[in-house]
Amino acid sequence: MRRIGIVGGLSPESTLEYYREIIEQSKRKLPPYVYPEVLIFSVNFDRFLHSDWDGREKVLKEAISSLLSARAEIIAMASNTPHYLLDRLKKQFDAEFVSIVDAVAEKAIEENYRTLLLVGTKTTMTEKFYREALESRGLEVRIPEEVEEIHSIIFDDLVFRDLKRRERLVEIINSYDADAVILGCTELPLAVGEKDVEMGIIDSVKEHVRRILDASMG
Repeated sequence: MRRIGIVGGLSPESTLEYYREIIEQSKRKLPPYVYPEVLIFSVNFDRFLHSDWDGREKVLKEAISSLLSARAEIIAMASNTPHYLLDRLKKQFDAEFVSIVDAVAEKAIEENYRTLLLVGTKTTMTEKFYREALESRGLEVRIPEEVEEIHSIIFDDLVFRDLKRRERLVEIINSYDADAVILGCTELPLAVGEKDVEMGIIDSVKEHVRRILDASMG
C-alpha cells in the first residue's frame, strides 16, 4: 500500500472526520489489523482563512512539500474549497493528487444522478472550478440562493462543531428540487445526513476517502 498524505486543518473538525472515515472504510476493505500509513499536515486554519489566494497557495505548498519530504506517495486536501488551486498545485509537484471534485462527480455518475444541488462555502458555490468539473461530465448543477447564509453557517458554526443552525441548513436543502445534494464542504456532514434530506446525498468526505484508499491500494 502506498503512503497517504493529507493536507488537513481546513478545518480541524473535518480533518478528524477524515481520519475516522479512513479507519472505518479500511475495516471494510482490508484484512483485520491492516490499515494504510497516513500522514496528516494540519495547517493553521487562521493563516489560510485570512490570506488572499496567493497566500493560501503558499500555505498549501508548504504542507504538500512537508508531506512529500516525509515520503507521502499520494496527496489529498481534506477540504473542498482549496481545490480552487488544485490545477496550479499539480503543475508544481511531481505527485499524485486525489481530487475531491472528481470523487464527487464519479459518485454522481455511479448513482445515475443528473441534477445536483451544490452546497458548500461561498467559493465552492460561486466560483467555476467545481461547477465546470461537474458540467463537463454532463451533470446539471444548481446553486442555492442562500449562498451567504450557508457560508455563515459553515464558518461561524460548523467549523467549531456548533450545530445550532442545523435545522435551518436542512430546511434550505429540502426547499430545492434535485436528484441529489452535494455536501460540498467537509464540515457539512457534521450536520446533515441521509435521513435529513428528501433527495439523494453525496457526502464529499466519504467519497473522497473512498478514492484515497483506492489510490493507496492501486
